[in-house]
Amino acid sequence: MSLKNEVHVYADGALTPAESDVVSEFPLVLRVNDREMVTLIASPHDLRFLVAGFLRVQGFVSSVEDFLMLSVCNDYGIANVRIRGELPEKLKPILTSGCGTGITYSLPMHLDRQQSDRQFAPAAIFSLMEQLAEKSHLYRTHGGVHSAAIGDADGDLLLHAEDIGRHNTLDRIAGEALLRRTDLKETLLVTSGRVSAEMAAKAAALGVLVIASRTSPTDLAVKLCREAGITLIGYVRAAKFKVYANHQRLIL
Repeated sequence: MSLKNEVHVYADGALTPAESDVVSEFPLVLRVNDREMVTLIASPHDLRFLVAGFLRVQGFVSSVEDFLMLSVCNDYGIANVRIRGELPEKLKPILTSGCGTGITYSLPMHLDRQQSDRQFAPAAIFSLMEQLAEKSHLYRTHGGVHSAAIGDADGDLLLHAEDIGRHNTLDRIAGEALLRRTDLKETLLVTSGRVSAEMAAKAAALGVLVIASRTSPTDLAVKLCREAGITLIGYVRAAKFKVYANHQRLIL
């Protein structure tokens, strides 16, 4: 979602009045079991997916049945959620890297190894990255957003999300998959943003086997992916990319 904004365009030594789309930034207060948990800064669309995915990747829910209530009020910027079980008595949020700064309640230094021999062809990676670009409507109209998509080994796109925060894009995908009961095991993730340790950990929790980005990973993300058996790819451009971890999962 975007809003029209009056701007002045500088060109050839002159300022000319014009209109330009400006990406929307929406603060959402998340209350879980009557406790205020966090304020998520996100794009204002499909917030139920964002909330469900955030709670899923943090380990507080694992199925649709874990939600007793999930209500989002856009007018007041509040999400009220009731889940089975109780939250930990003390919640210690961790600010993570990236524009907009993500937030997590656990940042693993080690990931268990994925038990899968499935392999992926480079053609599937390029195909999904092309589909990601085609579906990134917000970025094409005014920029300022990140995008991510999940696909299978054949290069067929399953889910897609856009948001001002790159961490939020994966949370949105995790939430939509959970609510739609879509299995993401042995899938391929493509993203427009940098791959951080948190992104790697979230992908591993969903069963993703390959992560491919238009940009670079961090050193901790490389370490975690090597341990987890996740193929980590950066700088996907035209017919080239760099493989930072587990190249053996690629079919050449």
